[in-house]
Amino acid sequence: MKKDIQKLLQEFEALYPDASPALEYSSPYELLVAVILSAQCTDERVNKVTRMLFEKYNTPQAMLTLSPEQLEKYIFSCGFYHNKAAHILSASADILAKFGGEVPSTLEELKTLAGVGQKTANVVYAVAFGGDAIAVDTHVFRVSNRLGIAEGKTPAKVEEGLRAAIPQNMWSKSHHFLIWHGRRVCHSQKPDCLNCTLKEYCKYFENL
Repeated sequence: MKKDIQKLLQEFEALYPDASPALEYSSPYELLVAVILSAQCTDERVNKVTRMLFEKYNTPQAMLTLSPEQLEKYIFSCGFYHNKAAHILSASADILAKFGGEVPSTLEELKTLAGVGQKTANVVYAVAFGGDAIAVDTHVFRVSNRLGIAEGKTPAKVEEGLRAAIPQNMWSKSHHFLIWHGRRVCHSQKPDCLNCTLKEYCKYFENL
């Protein structure tokens, strides 16, 4: 696969020239909240929720005027609302206490925020601040394993493999390529292998 990675990336570029985040946001803080909400939830659903939430509560200061119960009512439809509300409020408190109300711009500092794990930090670092990072969500995990770019049983192992296989300046873009392909073609239950233009590179297709 390593010898084919440049060709594969070119194929992705041709397939998805406009690949970009589907989450709606207008600041690093809004993106952070949206990414927390997106865990095991569709971006479409998150966007519906944040359009209402961000009308009044789009800064850490404003968010912390809400009680956990009040925030849960806004985000209920995103699922896991109790944990997500706790994470959003904890991260907001950390942003105020440690970083003067501004979302930190380094990967290391992002990961110090309460409720912010590796995937969330990677997305915010790459998308909001233009950093080189490759976040592994369910789509990235599935497509990477199937194509054979990076095989592993955990997101951390797949991220490690992707970082080794893909040139650093393409990490962020590749994250979006893999997500778009997972949503459009390489579905979880019924991947559209016959119509997939990447099947010549695909380990999963070879074994069908």
